[in-house]
Amino acid sequence: MSDDLAPVIGILERLVGFDTISDRTNRHLIEYVADYLSAHDVPFITFPDRDGLKSGLIAKIGPDEQGGIVLSGHTDVVPVKGQTWTAEPWVLTRRDDKYFGRGACDMKGFLALALAAVPQLIVTPLQRPVILAFSFDEEIGCLGTKPLIEALDAFCPRAGAVIVGEPTEMGVVTSHKGAVGLRTTVTGKAAHSSCPDRGVSAIAHAASLIDWHTREMAQAKAVASDDDYAAPYTTLQVGTIHGGIAINTVPANCVFESDIRFLPSETAERWIETYRREVDEVERAMRSVHSEAGIAVEITENVPAMRVEVDSAAESLARRLTGDRSIRLESYQTEAGHFQAAGYSTVICGPGSIDQAHKPDEFISIAELQKGRQFIDALIETLA
Repeated sequence: MSDDLAPVIGILERLVGFDTISDRTNRHLIEYVADYLSAHDVPFITFPDRDGLKSGLIAKIGPDEQGGIVLSGHTDVVPVKGQTWTAEPWVLTRRDDKYFGRGACDMKGFLALALAAVPQLIVTPLQRPVILAFSFDEEIGCLGTKPLIEALDAFCPRAGAVIVGEPTEMGVVTSHKGAVGLRTTVTGKAAHSSCPDRGVSAIAHAASLIDWHTREMAQAKAVASDDDYAAPYTTLQVGTIHGGIAINTVPANCVFESDIRFLPSETAERWIETYRREVDEVERAMRSVHSEAGIAVEITENVPAMRVEVDSAAESLARRLTGDRSIRLESYQTEAGHFQAAGYSTVICGPGSIDQAHKPDEFISIAELQKGRQFIDALIETLA
């Protein structure tokens, strides 16, 4: 390990040590960051989630001027349950040229790089501020992004660019798909399986709606354009389903969760409206048999797509700092879409490979951390 990465590794070790799975609090991690910033006399604010169980943080280093650069990242990580790890998930472990641990890549490596740069930032005569923006609940639908942006707007003059440090191997990503999460609850009428016509099968009618997802994706795929997305069409899939109580009972209840990843040329509203029309048709068929049957649809997440910007300040800056000129459009979702929807010029660029995210034995390589450190150094030089 080179000497210039020692502070990064020390901070990353602390960050990985905090179990910040999305269904748990992240306040211990935020308290650590707050103490670190206080020790360097960096002004910051924290803000809670709706239930007061989690916190986000905004810090500003440099002059109180517009046009600053936001380094944004989420503090939550995905679960490790059911995965086979050969390293302890909550202990940063080095093997050869890699550091293993949950979140090391996605995306505590980027947070560690940003925090490790604080001593250099505070002694540099910055012409524009560097703003650290750390969120919660990104992994469960970017639920913490709206309060993050509200806190950012209240605490700092308007920034000129946002860099979301998701793992891109320090490549520049300028667009990603949007996402709609749906939870559909189908309520039918129970009956003995020997007389199924006396009931309304919630599972059978749920199956009709599940088939809608399959048919819609097939239609989208049939007219897909040849562009730079891995899947150049809107994708739809059902991830969970629960229903019924016994093999000899017509099921009265079925709940399933589905996911729509739409192209930036489309909107969440269009897909939600299209699905609700299908739901209404199925519900009418159910109620023709039993008036109290019905279907409820809950929107569990709604993440805006990130579109390619014209004359993008964030893209121009990231390309200048990295030298990357490739075109990269991604199918996954990030907080970048929310920043862009709020009027911020936004790009995605961070250390590590997305191929490591969410997997057992997640890791980030020393080479990626070094590239990230070079990026931060170049940014500081640009702002001085």
